[in-house]
Amino acid sequence: AIATIELERGSCPRTMSQLAERYINPLTDFGFKRLFGTEPNKDLLIDFLNVVLPEVHRVRDLIYRNNENIGNTFIDRKAIFDIYCIGKDGERFIVEMQKAEQKYFKDRSVFYSSFPIQEQSKKKTWNYKLDPVFSVGILDFIFDDHKEENQLLHIVELKNQKGKVFYDKLKFIYIELPKFDKKVSELETRFDKWLYVFTHLWQLQDRPKELQDRVFKKLFKVAEIAKFSKEDRKAYEESLKKYRDIKNVVDSAREKGKAEGRAEGRAEGLVEGRAEGELEGKKNIALKMKEMGMSIQDIRDLTGLSKEEIDKL
Repeated sequence: AIATIELERGSCPRTMSQLAERYINPLTDFGFKRLFGTEPNKDLLIDFLNVVLPEVHRVRDLIYRNNENIGNTFIDRKAIFDIYCIGKDGERFIVEMQKAEQKYFKDRSVFYSSFPIQEQSKKKTWNYKLDPVFSVGILDFIFDDHKEENQLLHIVELKNQKGKVFYDKLKFIYIELPKFDKKVSELETRFDKWLYVFTHLWQLQDRPKELQDRVFKKLFKVAEIAKFSKEDRKAYEESLKKYRDIKNVVDSAREKGKAEGRAEGRAEGLVEGRAEGELEGKKNIALKMKEMGMSIQDIRDLTGLSKEEIDKL
C-alpha cells in the first residue's frame, strides 16, 4: 500500500519516507494539525488568524479546546472540528481544512458554528451577551457559485435588507486555495505568504528569502519531515496517502463527469447533459471511495448521494 518511485539511475524503489519532499503537506490532516493544532505552535495559528480576520479583531492569545463537541444528543456529538480554540478575550474560533467539496458544506459550517454559541449559555441568571464566533474554512476547492470570480477570500456576515451588518459577532471566513496562483517572487502581503505556504510548502527544498521572518522560520522547522519520530512519520505517510487518494478520486471523477456531461449535452441538450454528467461524476467518486473502504456516511458527505444510491453501486 506504500507508494514507491523508481530511482533515476537504477531500479531500487523508495518509499514515501525516502522521497525528496523535505516538508510536510499542510493540506493533510496530520500536517494541518501539526502546524496549527498544538500548544507549542499556537503562535503560528495566531499569526494566520490575524491575517485573515478583520482588523478590529486581533487575537492576542488562545487556548485549545477538545476538537470534539460534547453535545446533548447523538447529532450534537457528531460535530468534530479540526481545530477549536478560544481567544484571550473570549472569542471562539473553528478552523477547518476542507479537502473536497460537500453538497451541504455551507449548511455544515452554520451547524458547527451553533455549538460555540450554545456552550456560552449560563445556568444562572444570564443576559444573553455572547462572545464572537469565527468559522474559518481553508478550502481545497472552489464554491460552484464563485467559479466566475477572482476573489478567493470571502467574509460572510449577517446583514439586513439594506446591506448593513445586523450582527457582528458571527463571521464565516472562507479561503479558496485553488484560485491562488502567485509565484514566490510575486508575494506582496502576509496573506499572500500564508497562501503560498499552504499551496507550495511540500514542493520546497529550502525556505525562500520572502519567508525569512520568525514565524515562518519556526513553521519550516516544525514541518521538516527528517525531524519526525518514527511514529509521526508513519502517521504522516498514512495521512498523505489518504489525501492523495481522495484528491485523485475527486479530480478524476469530476473530469469524467464533465466529459460525459459535454457529450450528453451535444446529443440531448446542454442543461440536461450537464446535470447527468455531474450525477455520473458523483457516482464514480462514490464507487472509488467504496473500493477504498470509506464509510457510507463519509461518502454521503462528500458526494451528496443517498445511502440507497450508494448501496446500488
